[in-house]
Amino acid sequence: MTEDSLIAGLAALAAEPPDGLLDRIAARWVSVPGPIGELSVAFTEQGVAYVHAGDGFARAHRERFGRPLLPAARPPAGLLPALRTGKPSGLRLDLRGASDFQRDVLEVVRTIPRGEVRPYAWVAARVGRPRAVRAVGTALGHNPVPLLIPCHRVTRSDGVPGDYVFGAAAKEGLLLAEGVDLDRLRRLAGERVFYLASDTTGVVCFPTCHNARRITPAHRHGFRSLAQARAAGYRPCRTCRPAQPDPV
Repeated sequence: MTEDSLIAGLAALAAEPPDGLLDRIAARWVSVPGPIGELSVAFTEQGVAYVHAGDGFARAHRERFGRPLLPAARPPAGLLPALRTGKPSGLRLDLRGASDFQRDVLEVVRTIPRGEVRPYAWVAARVGRPRAVRAVGTALGHNPVPLLIPCHRVTRSDGVPGDYVFGAAAKEGLLLAEGVDLDRLRRLAGERVFYLASDTTGVVCFPTCHNARRITPAHRHGFRSLAQARAAGYRPCRTCRPAQPDPV
């Protein structure tokens, strides 16, 4: 059954459908401005379910979710501020189509602050699957709500942004707009430095952690591995929570 025939069939019912029936079987959609241009956003009674940029929104939504789309009069509460600030706290998301593993990955990635990045290996470690780095990349490649769950903040260990659902150029542009110094990350990676520590606090962080950015050059020490930093007497930052496995 096509979207149009389903909606037409409901409209032809002899009696009014129960309240909320359409919202249980169809998704609403709006077009809104976003940090990479105009976005098409689908949402259900559970929350925002899909974010799409460019052409082919209706087809892509139908192939992925099988739900018809109905135009909405206004965006769901919290959507526009979340897109504007990059901080979607409080915005309801509908992740019912995700697997348990993908949902775990997305929930971890949702915690990465604006202006900071984490390696794919960190996400794998945080979900309890340290060897599943490639699976993490696949899960993020199918993120239904990019920008709202900031998968653009997950990068390769060598400082290269990596793949992104909206393209590598969009990913790099988003990170630069958030204040991530990609040139510095690539330079550190080239020197085999993946962690920065402060000898005044005794704490080791990821380079983009807001605590690491406050370390003055005289008190900054770089490490290739978290094990190396621990052996030198540093403890992991409780904010960015660096975790094994280390880059190779």
